[in-house]
Amino acid sequence: MDVFIMILCILLSAFFSAAETAFSSVNKIKLMSLSENGSKRAKSVLDTVERYDSFLTTVLIGNNIVNILLATVAAVFFVKKNPDYGTTISTVVVTLVVLIFGEITPKTLAKGAPEKFAMATVPAVRALLVIFTPISFIFSLWAKLVSKITGKTEDSSITDDELITIVNEAYNEGGLDENESELIRNAIVFDDRQAEDILTPRVDIVAVPADADMKDISEAFSETGYSRLPVYEGSLDNIVGFIHQKDFYEEILEGKKDLKYIIQKPVFVAPSMKISKLLKKLQREQTHVAVVVDEYGGTAGIVTMEDILEELVGEIWDEHDEVVEDVSKIGDGEFLVQGTLELEEFFEEFGIDDEESEADTVSGWVMEKLGKIPDKGESFEFGGYRITISQIVSRRITEVKLEKLADEEEPEEETE
Repeated sequence: MDVFIMILCILLSAFFSAAETAFSSVNKIKLMSLSENGSKRAKSVLDTVERYDSFLTTVLIGNNIVNILLATVAAVFFVKKNPDYGTTISTVVVTLVVLIFGEITPKTLAKGAPEKFAMATVPAVRALLVIFTPISFIFSLWAKLVSKITGKTEDSSITDDELITIVNEAYNEGGLDENESELIRNAIVFDDRQAEDILTPRVDIVAVPADADMKDISEAFSETGYSRLPVYEGSLDNIVGFIHQKDFYEEILEGKKDLKYIIQKPVFVAPSMKISKLLKKLQREQTHVAVVVDEYGGTAGIVTMEDILEELVGEIWDEHDEVVEDVSKIGDGEFLVQGTLELEEFFEEFGIDDEESEADTVSGWVMEKLGKIPDKGESFEFGGYRITISQIVSRRITEVKLEKLADEEEPEEETE
């Protein structure tokens, strides 16, 4: 009888240990999918996980009861067999048996297939939750008292960084391909981006004056390949609207309407507007372009629907776009980098770090390091690279060249 009780206790100890591991390791997303497909067991597991504190209390109570019972019965059994060393033998045997068969083995097996084990054992677990309800209630009051005394509460919300970590793990484990994981990561950080982060700056805007000659407007459309052009009166700080290429060729060149009749009313937004809200605003206004206005009321730049979508799906190239790589390798340890490349991406690409920098782009960072508007050919060393200004347009750095320094050279910040 003693042997039967000990075997039963070992089996129950293994059950409680495996259940604890399985229910704490289940993939909730997988269970949600199974539940939506009609699995009642999966739904039951999810309900149990939602009451994890009660579940854990029940499992710990059950596990301690069977382990104490096992130790007691084993001590009586071995003392009967060997009065002198029975207690010592019982301690050694019970410790080894509980560790191997009551803890390590069942937890290892449950960890390998937590969803299957949880769904197989959930009826028994839920029955035990009911049986141990009075005891669990007492211990839950104790837990709340301890929490009040310590004043510690756990924030159960998931941060963006944690979500990105989950996506990265799914990608590494093969659950998502590269495109899927990139799209999800972009969607997670989408709401953090502002209009000023993605706008086309004022200096890059191609616009036409309201009194422009039809030939000049036609040439602007032809040269840029843009489907829309801003129209201004006086200066770019007074954009009065946009004209669509289709309307221009169908209505104006054919002499059906005057230019002022096809100018679409502009949408003005602040630089700090979240692009998720901007997207909805453009949808409501049924337009594809917004003018970003700076704090002085001037034009800081423009944002298009395409700019916003590119934050989700990456660069969108059409037949009129000139494909320009942000980073191009031109030789052994030599690279050409566009000045508009975001500084964070630049640092990540080349393993460079400059925590003191407040710039947003490579162009701004280079001017920040040199402390002036540089001339073409000027250079400095930083992070193991020689960085040379290779192209400047209208006092703006449009391209820099990076050369990897030899190991024996000590990289330092200096200008030539």
